[in-house]
Amino acid sequence: MIPKQQVKFINSLQYKKYRKKAQAFLIEGEKCVEELLNSDFETLILAGTTEYLSQHRERFKDYKGTTYEVTEKILQQSGSLKTNNRVLAVAKMKEEQLFTIGNEYVLAIDDLQDPGNLGTIIRIADWYGITKILASENTVNFYNPKVIHATMGSFTRVKVHYCDLSLFLDGRSSIKKYGAFLNGENVHTIKMSVPAIIVIGNEANGISSEISNLIDQRIHIPKIGCAESLNAAIATAIICDNMFRDF
Repeated sequence: MIPKQQVKFINSLQYKKYRKKAQAFLIEGEKCVEELLNSDFETLILAGTTEYLSQHRERFKDYKGTTYEVTEKILQQSGSLKTNNRVLAVAKMKEEQLFTIGNEYVLAIDDLQDPGNLGTIIRIADWYGITKILASENTVNFYNPKVIHATMGSFTRVKVHYCDLSLFLDGRSSIKKYGAFLNGENVHTIKMSVPAIIVIGNEANGISSEISNLIDQRIHIPKIGCAESLNAAIATAIICDNMFRDF
């Protein structure tokens, strides 16, 4: 049985200020919890139904944190997902490390607001072997439970570094910076240099004027039909696929 105080604590991790205070975050759903337990994140709490815990007892044999057997109702009360009926976990945040760029592609996110979009972009990055993402300070928080869930476990392999994005880009004159715009060179016809930073803008406003001034080459995805724009995560996937088309 899980104490009410623990339910309250887990529930509080839906909010950034409480995550920051506890230096902990919430992970929901079987796939994300499985990836968490196989990663180098420190898991503090594991809460699952009796059925789930008995089915996966062997998987948890090396787990050192606290385990609670809970009902589906408690899971749904504790977390952010009303459809989570098996397991959730709480893990410790990692300490911020120095962000460096080697001979690689790095994604940069300029004020993205939707947690599902950021989580999907992290998952896309993981698919294409991109392990580092830069994010402006106003971008939705990496440890938001909806971001974590949308990554489907890729949060364990892709690092997101928050910074003053314009200052960071301005100080990297030796690295070519590409930006996704509604005008620019056709993404299907260019070959991107390595290393490179690829900037994706805000859902409604695109890349800010401040960041736009730091872009070396504008790229765009040619439109054939009548849609006004593409979802940020879908645009990221198309750009990434073209980055690696000669792989």
